[in-house]
Amino acid sequence: MAGGGFSDAGTLKRAHLYQYKITGYFIFSCIVGALGGALFGYDLGVSGGVTSMDDFLIQFFPKVYEKKHAHLAETDYCKYDDQILTLFTSSLYFAALVSTFGASSVTKTKGRKASILAGSVSFFIGAILNAAAKSITMLILGRILLGVGIGFGNQAVPLYLSEMAPAKVRGAVNQLFQLTTCLGILIANLVNYGTEKIHPWGWRLSLGLATVPAVFMFIGGCLCPETPNSLVEQGRFDEGRAVLEKVRGTPNVDAEFDDLIEASREAKSIKNPFQNLLLRKNRPQVIIGAFAIPAFQQLTGNNSILFYAPVIFQTLGFGSGASLYSSVITSVALVVATLISMAFVDKFGRRAFFLEAGAEMIICLVAMAIVLSVEFGKGKELSYGVSIFLVIVIFLFVLAYGRSWGPLGWLVPSELFPLEIRSAAQSVVVCVNMIFTALVAQFFLVSLCHLKYGIFLLFAALIVLMSCFVFFLLPETKQVPIEEIYLLFENHWFWKRVVGEGKNTSGSSSNV
Repeated sequence: MAGGGFSDAGTLKRAHLYQYKITGYFIFSCIVGALGGALFGYDLGVSGGVTSMDDFLIQFFPKVYEKKHAHLAETDYCKYDDQILTLFTSSLYFAALVSTFGASSVTKTKGRKASILAGSVSFFIGAILNAAAKSITMLILGRILLGVGIGFGNQAVPLYLSEMAPAKVRGAVNQLFQLTTCLGILIANLVNYGTEKIHPWGWRLSLGLATVPAVFMFIGGCLCPETPNSLVEQGRFDEGRAVLEKVRGTPNVDAEFDDLIEASREAKSIKNPFQNLLLRKNRPQVIIGAFAIPAFQQLTGNNSILFYAPVIFQTLGFGSGASLYSSVITSVALVVATLISMAFVDKFGRRAFFLEAGAEMIICLVAMAIVLSVEFGKGKELSYGVSIFLVIVIFLFVLAYGRSWGPLGWLVPSELFPLEIRSAAQSVVVCVNMIFTALVAQFFLVSLCHLKYGIFLLFAALIVLMSCFVFFLLPETKQVPIEEIYLLFENHWFWKRVVGEGKNTSGSSSNV
């Protein structure tokens, strides 16, 4: 297969000497650390629901409210085409992409915990401002503070989980971030379903309850240990060894600790980690992990569907309550899919999930486009049968995304980079992710208005390109120790030419 990997751990330096047990302390640390995903998830779920609530639209976007209740053919696809309304959603992601670079410095010098704590405080303040908003200015300011919180959390949490996890279960552990994100989306949609019936302030309750995951994230950040990698990076070797022994459940951690020290020495020799991202040896990781995968995750179109699920279902003729209920169904699909991915990603690998689920997503998007081209845009609501079919197709699409590009879009980048550039690289990952999240969020509704059902064909074509990229250029990283991932690129059929033929030390290579 293209981009294959190593046949056994023995080719990876000291990897075969690593020992670990799954301890209660390790499980607690990872679960609490993963709560950062709940911030991201709750906001993903709550913003789309709030922007479809009549009370919210009447107060801030009366023109959108009028279009929403018009039954004219030209407004079918364009009811929510308002750039200020979409700025309410996308401003958060623009703030997150800027703040992640500040988070990089904090994460590297003060540790992963410091960024988690800073993110929770900023998110809490932003949620309070949104709930109390009297003007669009207050709304946007609150969203910016929420974005700063997400920028810090998304920068630190995937790193935290990947560094705490043993190589053989790193995929499942890292996906705790995606699981808490999905649970956050589900809870937000359930909250929206209830608060939509509370007039005229239900939307304030939806936005204000974002303080709850922020509080949990802050408490979790206080209780969790720092990662051994970060402690060693800070020169706190005794603490790093003690934490490593505790999370691995054994004092026999010499091999892994030696690898951490070796990686730390290389990291200390790096004066400017952002500049080192450009080095020849790091180019494959940067191209794949820092640019391609974060961008691709958003270009699947899934987050647009999640942002605007209630809006989409209302645009397609569902009533307000029915649209929120339908978005709850898609949230359930995300949670189920993430559990499937957690259970099997370390057995079947990252590439298998990308490729299998990608094919399913393409089929669903094409089916959605065909149905809408035939049945929608005639100034009348869709029939009951067609509506149910669309809900099922969207459910299957989200189920595919939720076991592939959703969790793996965070897992794979977090495990690709060497320690000396890991924090800087993760900032680029979050920045690129947020740039494309913001752009897609900002332009999805206007694209839906002008391209109509063609927007779904566009996303399908993009997924075809992404799947080809994965097939040919992504090496399999399952069960490879995080400090030895670089060896995969030195033995990859294509990337070894980029990093240099002379770096091939194991004599193993992949076949196309």
